[in-house]
Amino acid sequence: MMAPQYAAAATELEPAVRLAKVNTDAETTLAHEFSIRSIPTLALFKDGREVARQSGALGKSDIIRWVRQHT
Repeated sequence: MMAPQYAAAATELEPAVRLAKVNTDAETTLAHEFSIRSIPTLALFKDGREVARQSGALGKSDIIRWVRQHT
C-alpha cells in the first residue's frame, strides 16, 4: 500500500512541496476534470499548472526523487 510511503514523503518534502490526496470515488468531477484513470496517480502542479504525472505505486524515495526531478 502506498499511503504510508506517501505520508513519509510528504513529511520530508514539506514546506517546499505540499502533497495532497483526493478520494476520486468521492470527487468524481475532479477525477474526470484531471483525467485520472488509474489509482494511484500522482500529479505535480507548479503555479496552478500540471508539470508532471506518474501512475502506479511508488515508495517514499521514489516519490521524493520524482518530485525533485520535476521541480
